[in-house]
Amino acid sequence: MTGLLRLLGLGRRGGNLVIGVDAVRSQLQAGKLGCVVLADDASPRAVEKVVRLAAGRKVPLVAGPSAAAIGAQLGKPPVMAVGVRDRALADGIRQSAPARQ
Repeated sequence: MTGLLRLLGLGRRGGNLVIGVDAVRSQLQAGKLGCVVLADDASPRAVEKVVRLAAGRKVPLVAGPSAAAIGAQLGKPPVMAVGVRDRALADGIRQSAPARQ
């Protein structure tokens, strides 16, 4: 997971991430995400909102660490969902972490 967190940090610095469930849903609807990272402790409501939309758009879901760990890496409070806009970064993240079931 440290590789995943490192890549998320790079994406944040490069402006290639959208952070938070509502922002992720908006970008999924617009078709602008290469993958979505979901915290392993995301709330059932957040999971339901994001998973169904991502599946419908055929956007890969990646299992992330805890929301607190993601938030700490991004300099934010706990973060349940992160969307990755850059396709190359999304490919790297998908290779570094397991797909979410």
